[in-house]
Amino acid sequence: MSTTRPCSPGDRGPEYEAVVAAAPADQAAASAATGRQGQGRQVRRLSLNGASGIVPLARDFARQALQAWGWLPAAGADQRAAAEDVLLVVSELVTNACLHAEGPDELWISSDSKVLRIEVSDRGPGQPAPRTPHRAGRPGGHGMFIVQRLCLDWGVVRTPGVAGKTVWAELSAPV
Repeated sequence: MSTTRPCSPGDRGPEYEAVVAAAPADQAAASAATGRQGQGRQVRRLSLNGASGIVPLARDFARQALQAWGWLPAAGADQRAAAEDVLLVVSELVTNACLHAEGPDELWISSDSKVLRIEVSDRGPGQPAPRTPHRAGRPGGHGMFIVQRLCLDWGVVRTPGVAGKTVWAELSAPV
């Protein structure tokens, strides 16, 4: 797991950036642009600026994306577990932005047939990190530990000269 690499190997590139740039707010955007052996990437974006009830809003948004992409309703236990992991990671990343970074600005969820990527942007200067040593019985401070355990990889993207950051996490798509 990574907190220093801005993106996972091979994930971001011109094709991904074109899909993200074309994604309308609050709507699904399927694209023929790919970065992975001819498979399209689907993208959804939600603006969270000034919204109330942000964590449930983000979970509902993610649930709707999973339904649109065929993850829900789940066909079996593995697919159900994968969908619940996505919803938990969304909750943790958005909650961290609320608690430690002046609130989230946007939530991006993108998926191809192999990987689902969650991105939460905020204006905060901090650097998220799992609390070490992790103590399971201790209240609070488990968010990034949970993200680290559930995800294939995660990290932080910062744009030079721009306040804030984007925290991203990737999970495997269910088979």
